[in-house]
Amino acid sequence: MAGLQEAGRLGIKPFEDAKPVELRLNWTQDDAKAVIGAAYRQVLGNEYLMQSDRLVSAESLLLRGVISVRDFVRAIAQSELYRQKFLYPNFHVRFIELNYKHLLGRAPYDQTEIAYHLDLFTSKGYEAEIDSYLSSVEYQNNFGDNIVPYYRDFHLDRPGQRAIGFSRSLHLYRGYASSDRAQGQKQPRLTWEVARNLATPISAPTASALSGGVGGARGDVYRLRVLQSAFANTPVVRQCTTEILVSYDQLTPKLQQLSRAGRKVISVTSV
Repeated sequence: MAGLQEAGRLGIKPFEDAKPVELRLNWTQDDAKAVIGAAYRQVLGNEYLMQSDRLVSAESLLLRGVISVRDFVRAIAQSELYRQKFLYPNFHVRFIELNYKHLLGRAPYDQTEIAYHLDLFTSKGYEAEIDSYLSSVEYQNNFGDNIVPYYRDFHLDRPGQRAIGFSRSLHLYRGYASSDRAQGQKQPRLTWEVARNLATPISAPTASALSGGVGGARGDVYRLRVLQSAFANTPVVRQCTTEILVSYDQLTPKLQQLSRAGRKVISVTSV
């Protein structure tokens, strides 16, 4: 796991001491309700759930011990609710990225994984695509029947983890208070790095650069509003505000350059 300072700066501090949510032996109704809440939060990408959207029948089966936690996760991911939120609005590769994030707790590692699931989805359909994650050896080894999936790649000390997963997951993750649908991006986020088998850079915050947001999309353009005194490195007597358009790839170097030049960045917004 990242150190305390780094975790806070990257927005993953809530996971520093978090423990997996598990339905243990001799569980109570309160334990089952906690699992239900955690499963909705994970599988639906941290989005607020309306009461009318709850899967009442699946919840009842879990509360009565008829189905396992894995079965309940499957019910959410196979539901029309999940399709409406993540399948219909998005490109197929973005949908696959989110399936990895929601169901395996990580980002895709390479193009082979993307290609496999894209072929599976187009040839065998939606349910086969979802089942492929939940029935996998990886899911069994990490979550089994009773643990709610969680973001595994923020913990680099776990057996079998690949270091590249940390930066890839960070690129898909936009903060503990953000939801996957609220990000508003329908295109895949990892196409550039995965297709070229490159590491995903851990970049400075982008659209919310000054407030802890993380990540961005290649091709995005950002508007920087910059405040500068009449002469750099001197007391501010007269000030002027300028706007600079910067691409995603150049955002971090530009912010660093402005900082060295003594300029104050007032805001960073997506164009």
